Amino acid sequence: MSDGNTPPHGGFGPADQPPPGGTPPPPAGPPPGAAYGYPGPASPPPGPPGYGYPQAGGFPGQAGGQGGYAQPLMVIGDITVTGDGIITPAGQLPLKGAVWTVTDMSRTEEKMPTYAIVLAVVFFIFCFLGLLFLLMKEKTTTGHIQVTVNSGGKYHSTMIPATHESVAYQVAQQVNYARSLSV
Repeated sequence: MSDGNTPPHGGFGPADQPPPGGTPPPPAGPPPGAAYGYPGPASPPPGPPGYGYPQAGGFPGQAGGQGGYAQPLMVIGDITVTGDGIITPAGQLPLKGAVWTVTDMSRTEEKMPTYAIVLAVVFFIFCFLGLLFLLMKEKTTTGHIQVTVNSGGKYHSTMIPATHESVAYQVAQQVNYARSLSV
């Protein structure tokens, strides 16, 4: 039984009726001839690219682009070194004549881990071989490596966390490379 307000498919709410003096709404579902996930044959052409897509000039630093920066050669903390400059949060610095400084403020401690003491006590009861657990050592590195750059009347400093012993060596090698580019 239908009272005129119930949709023909048995759903809830008023039936879809065309607005007075207007055209009926388009049918729901995919256009005829379209498969799931594919546009139909009469799909509108895509509009102009939006935010995040390269515009006519390309990316900054590319040939034909407007201004910008060159391709990054290396990154030390928040300092980016390109072929013609240094990019920091404080601004862009000239690469030629830059003075680089590295300060290692990390320390490495060697200590006996807690589990080695527990294992030595447990296995000492069974045999004296448990004392070999007391020879176990654990190295922990804490601190930071500070890298500073001074160029063109500007100064920037960054701190790189030292997570293991070789971080200071790696950062020093990166700064040596940046120094060779700065000549």
